[in-house]
Amino acid sequence: FCQDELAELDPGTISVSDDRAEQRTCLICGDRATGLHYGIISCEGCKGFFKRSICNKRVYRCSRDKNCVMSRKQRNRCQYCRLLKCLQMGMNRKAIREDGMPGGRNKSIGPVQISEEEIERIMSGQEFEEEANHWSNHGDSDHSSPGNRASESNQPSPGSTLSSSRSVELNGFMAFREQYMGMSVPPHYQYIPHLFSYSGHSPLLPPQARSLDPQSYSLIHQLLSAEDLEPLGTPMLIEDGYAVTQAELFALLCRLADELLFRQIAWIKKLPFFCELSIKDYTCLLSSTWQELILLSSLTVYSKQIFGELADVTAKYSPSDEELHRFSDEGMEVIERLIYLYHKFHQLKVSNEEYACMKAINFLNQDIRGLTSASQLEQLNKRYWYICQDFTEYKYTHQPNRFPDLMMCLPEIRYIAGKMVNVPLEQLPLLFKVVLHSCKTSVGKE
Repeated sequence: FCQDELAELDPGTISVSDDRAEQRTCLICGDRATGLHYGIISCEGCKGFFKRSICNKRVYRCSRDKNCVMSRKQRNRCQYCRLLKCLQMGMNRKAIREDGMPGGRNKSIGPVQISEEEIERIMSGQEFEEEANHWSNHGDSDHSSPGNRASESNQPSPGSTLSSSRSVELNGFMAFREQYMGMSVPPHYQYIPHLFSYSGHSPLLPPQARSLDPQSYSLIHQLLSAEDLEPLGTPMLIEDGYAVTQAELFALLCRLADELLFRQIAWIKKLPFFCELSIKDYTCLLSSTWQELILLSSLTVYSKQIFGELADVTAKYSPSDEELHRFSDEGMEVIERLIYLYHKFHQLKVSNEEYACMKAINFLNQDIRGLTSASQLEQLNKRYWYICQDFTEYKYTHQPNRFPDLMMCLPEIRYIAGKMVNVPLEQLPLLFKVVLHSCKTSVGKE
């Protein structure tokens, strides 16, 4: 596409003229995709549904558990879960004109990664109310349109309550490729995001063999070189028959956290882009993400020790009736989400390369307050987002949804890390005992 041709298109939609389009499936329902619509590969049905839902400010409700299956045959059964998945997969509502006509106010064509808190505001209708109040207070009628009707339902539909960073635009992977990785881009695809490659393949056509971008290989190797993947050195062996106290288990958890934090500090100094940012920014980033980095590493590269040796130690700790009675609701939520996340990672079997990329992406969060180089951080974040995508497409050809599955784990990690701050310190031994016992037992039954 040339610039003039792009200007004539709906900025939320780009058709796929390449014959590979026939191999793509909609990231929402799995139907045959017709192109890149509002930032992601999707079919005409989901494209239209998303556009109508946003333009008409629809508020839906789910009669089940907000986790309905989305497929070509079942996508119309639950509008709530269909819209929720559209947002979670990155459909960009800002690419839709308020009057629903072609052309748009935002020329970015890539997907967006928005926080679950923002998704909740959309799903409940709160964001639509805030926009209405904004224009009402400013008396600006130019932004009203016939398509902006009131919601069909006044009852909010609470979705997930996950909370992470604010919206992070992730557009134009191919356009950024030359800038970030020093590689030329074929002229016909220079304005089309590399996102085409991670959408699902048709079951009738086998995935196409591809090679890993040499620059991706080099940058992943640099990230791995910065990692300390040796087993943790904190002793976690307890004699048989010894009863571990709450204080002893808490002290052990503190020592483990100290070692893991020390490893993150050493990791930062070895990062390939270490000289590109200021010490102030690194301090700010580490202060805001260290819990997330520790949690990610514990669930992946150090999981055998955490869910093995540490689980054996926590099994020898018996909480009192008073500790059980005082356990907080925040702690229960953290337990449930940690168990879910563990099973997700256990199912994915995250490689060291994927872990290194996920860690860099999570760390390079330009939305943290106090940063002096937010735009540069955004570029670095997108660089490693692309690299991770490129690697998963190359290594796991038969898992077309692997990359989005990995990326959707990061907001969950941020949410859990934020929630753990509210759990009283004296409840952490019991929390870890329950999580580790549950995960180890369930995996043992497989």
